[in-house]
Amino acid sequence: MKDDDAAQVRKEAAPATRKLDERVRKSRETVLRTTCDILAARGMSGVSVDEVSRLSGVAKTTIYRQWRTGSALVLEACALISTAQTTPDTGTLPGDANALVMELARMLREEKWPSVLPSLVDAAERDAELARITGAIQIDHTAPYLAVLKRAQARGELPADIELSVIVAQLVGPVFYRRWFSREPIDARFLKRVVSAALSGAVVPAGRVP
Repeated sequence: MKDDDAAQVRKEAAPATRKLDERVRKSRETVLRTTCDILAARGMSGVSVDEVSRLSGVAKTTIYRQWRTGSALVLEACALISTAQTTPDTGTLPGDANALVMELARMLREEKWPSVLPSLVDAAERDAELARITGAIQIDHTAPYLAVLKRAQARGELPADIELSVIVAQLVGPVFYRRWFSREPIDARFLKRVVSAALSGAVVPAGRVP
């Protein structure tokens, strides 16, 4: 997915509340809050317009007036759940990379989206609209990594021709693996080793011209 595609997804997901009266605004908030709660508790398999209507008390006809499909409702709810990382600036690539994976580890422990993402990825295999959501989430979450890597290139810490997406995968891949597969601790020692392995061989030694 290209950046402009992701921007369009986020635009579509933004609540259109400017011209809505207070009653409609409140019903939208109730439906979105209920959808977010279901996603966090049960994943995609638990979400249906029928279930959202039952738990929220908002009629199905009202929901369908505001979201043309169940996928559109999930899209907006996911936009509310997902939280993009901040872009650190410690002055060095190792410092920035360490700050990023430390924040990622915190998010995986404390926020809602990690419990939702696996079922969303699974459902996206069969739903093109949901696939757009996962693509937009992926772009949002990798943007800070690409930003610090490009800044490192500008400082001469990384070669200009290195494939940045590979380094991003080496930073986030092991963290995701421990969160969803091995279930091993994601502690500071592990994160330090992840950063060291990802940057080993990529960082230009001090004094060498890239």
